Amino acid sequence: MPRRSRRIATVALTALTIGTFSQTMAAAPADYPLRPIRLLVPFAPGGGADALARILTPKLSESMGQQWVVDNRGGAGGNIAAETVARAAPDGYSVFMGFSTVLTANPTLYKLPFDMEKDLQPVTLLATAQYILVMHPSVQANNVKELVALLKAKPRSLNCASAGVGSPLHLACELFQKRAGVELVHIPYKGGGPAAAAVLAGEAQVLFGSVASSLPHVKSGRLKALATTGARRSKVAPDLPTMIEVGFKDFDVSTWYSFVVPRGTAAAIVSRVHD
Repeated sequence: MPRRSRRIATVALTALTIGTFSQTMAAAPADYPLRPIRLLVPFAPGGGADALARILTPKLSESMGQQWVVDNRGGAGGNIAAETVARAAPDGYSVFMGFSTVLTANPTLYKLPFDMEKDLQPVTLLATAQYILVMHPSVQANNVKELVALLKAKPRSLNCASAGVGSPLHLACELFQKRAGVELVHIPYKGGGPAAAAVLAGEAQVLFGSVASSLPHVKSGRLKALATTGARRSKVAPDLPTMIEVGFKDFDVSTWYSFVVPRGTAAAIVSRVHD
């Protein structure tokens, strides 16, 4: 993510946090939680957000004494899950797996039937991640330079899969096209998992995907990996160059994940989940 975009995202999250603690909230029940808690993930199974949710929920279930249930609500670039939580009772039983672009970019990309800032409040930042540029093995290119040359010779000859309009996968694809002066055909899916499945099947050929979910397919030979999108090389894929290293100045595309709850959720509940 470009520096200016990261600053905007940070300011947006800070504004949400300030709103949280400046608001008067109802008292939380002392014995919260009394029943299972839904964690609404804004994308289909198989992507980075889903993977993180399934790492965290068993530990949360253990520490809080109630089951945390992953509820994948893909679609509309993550807005379906966000709206579900925004309209839920502020009782601590509906938690949103907040995603950087859903919370900060979507309000400018979609006409939303709810207010992302006024109807939601943050609990905590969970993780940050970069992406990896992968392709179907049939593509006749073995590095980013060769991919650019192929696309300049044959514009719009390859499909770029994404997790939906406005997702980091989509924005990374658009940034690549703009910087390289090439054209791909954008194909949006309901999450990183379905997007990766499309590339594995050859339905699409190019993907800026989750590093964690893409690497096993790279190691098995089902995907080609060309570069990662962070400012520095990925610790789990140190042999891959970054997009910056292969000539794309300031090509730093990353994301962050958070927990978000309905506005008006009691401070004690927010603290319980945060802790």
